[in-house]
Amino acid sequence: MDCCDPSVYDDHFDAKRARDQLRAYRRDGPRGWSSRLIAELAADGVDGLTVLDIGAGVGAVHHALLAQGAASAVDVDASGPYLEAAQGEAARRGIADRVTYLKGDAVALGDAIPEADLVALDRVVCCYPDMDRLVTLAATRARRRLGLVVPRDDAWIRAFIALENRVASLGKRPLLTYVHRTHAITEVVAAAGLVPASGHKGRIWQTLVYARA
Repeated sequence: MDCCDPSVYDDHFDAKRARDQLRAYRRDGPRGWSSRLIAELAADGVDGLTVLDIGAGVGAVHHALLAQGAASAVDVDASGPYLEAAQGEAARRGIADRVTYLKGDAVALGDAIPEADLVALDRVVCCYPDMDRLVTLAATRARRRLGLVVPRDDAWIRAFIALENRVASLGKRPLLTYVHRTHAITEVVAAAGLVPASGHKGRIWQTLVYARA
């Protein structure tokens, strides 16, 4: 079963949100946790490697890795406006011929999702109810490293998100937020043959990077 109606992503991550984020990205570059994820994925070098960026938004992660020497990237996103923003930015940077774009729920796309040396999920798992299937797909596609940015699963964060979801559920087509257990993510990744390589915890978010054993 797919996560939800794919049009929910177009509604939530709409053209205005994409424009605003792209404007901020062009002004400031990758910020905060995206910047940290890029650094941790690139820690062992990226020359000639391939990138799979699931839920790539405006493309901050794969644009940076391509600029550092990665050979090519695949951008998978369920939001049409975000894909268009990422495509436009890639064209502006002169790297459009190095990026392939796939629209849809990554789990539903299944076999259409290729393997890559580096796989990124930058604040994507928290938008998906079926963590097992999404992370399994990402981990099995990662030939070298898999990096995620997810909320810490502290009790106060779970309580806060539960309150936010309660309010959001009053809307017609809510996109809920999920705080998946860190140990459960690691177990799913381990089943695909990856082991913890690095990580960092902030007040709310954390990076988790795994390497092929």
